[in-house]
Amino acid sequence: MAERLLIRALKGGEHTRIITLHGKKLTKMPSALGKLPGLRTLDLQNNQIPKVCPELSTLTQLTFLSLGNNLLEEVPEEMKYLTSLKKLHLFGNRICRFASGVCDGLQNLILLNLNNNEFTWLPEEIGSIPTEFCFLEKLSELRLNYNQLVCIPEEIRFLTKLQKLSVVRNNIEDLPEFQDMKLREFYCEGNPLFLKQPITASQQDDVWSLQEITARFIMNELEEKNPFLMYAIEAYPEVKTKISQGRKCAICGKSFLITWLECVQFVRPSKKWKISTNLQLIPLRILLCSNRCFGDRTLKLYGIAEV
Repeated sequence: MAERLLIRALKGGEHTRIITLHGKKLTKMPSALGKLPGLRTLDLQNNQIPKVCPELSTLTQLTFLSLGNNLLEEVPEEMKYLTSLKKLHLFGNRICRFASGVCDGLQNLILLNLNNNEFTWLPEEIGSIPTEFCFLEKLSELRLNYNQLVCIPEEIRFLTKLQKLSVVRNNIEDLPEFQDMKLREFYCEGNPLFLKQPITASQQDDVWSLQEITARFIMNELEEKNPFLMYAIEAYPEVKTKISQGRKCAICGKSFLITWLECVQFVRPSKKWKISTNLQLIPLRILLCSNRCFGDRTLKLYGIAEV
């Protein structure tokens, strides 16, 4: 049956736009797909495909691809050539990694469905800046349900068009600060998010290393557009790389390199969000630069401690 459908599609040649071969017990992706350069929709879900064929990279007009419920173990490199792709479904596989550079060509991707795979962390393509994933400027929906993720990196805020984020049934304990994003739907039930159980702890004085003091000075002077430092820093690429890892304190707004205290703030979800009805508060991860800022806080921030 699958062979007949494929032969019929091949007769259409470059005029073939849609191929649907879901549930056909395929054990490999047909290499003949490379003869269909005009293909727009390819549905191969519910098969037993362990890897994609090299010819997939020639389908540059493809806008919809579903390989859900197969046997893939990675998001393959061939997908970086699918420059027209808008919707990518990879749910229900065994995926635990992204091939290097796979997101390079997916600039038009709107929906990415990675539900029910084997991720234990967001891959480098998702979790770091300036890596490829965060250049998916048009991504509006990201599904990561039923994996084993332990965190969502703060850099996800760079997905500025993201409107729907779903991380149901993972191992996530805290959430980054993404209230300023354009999220309209957020689903995170079934995660061991922090409980609101305050304990008392003795405060520590601020003791910073010379490197930290220097880094803070340079970062904050660069924020003020100090012309001397802006010129001089170009001659020290290692220093420039180091201070690029700096953060901003949620209280004073100053830059720092080493976190003095990691806090959590419980906030009510935005009224604009579509969320589970039983989710009344969500914990946001907040970073502070000093004991002074923790003492000056006006927000209800709780320091995170192991007990």
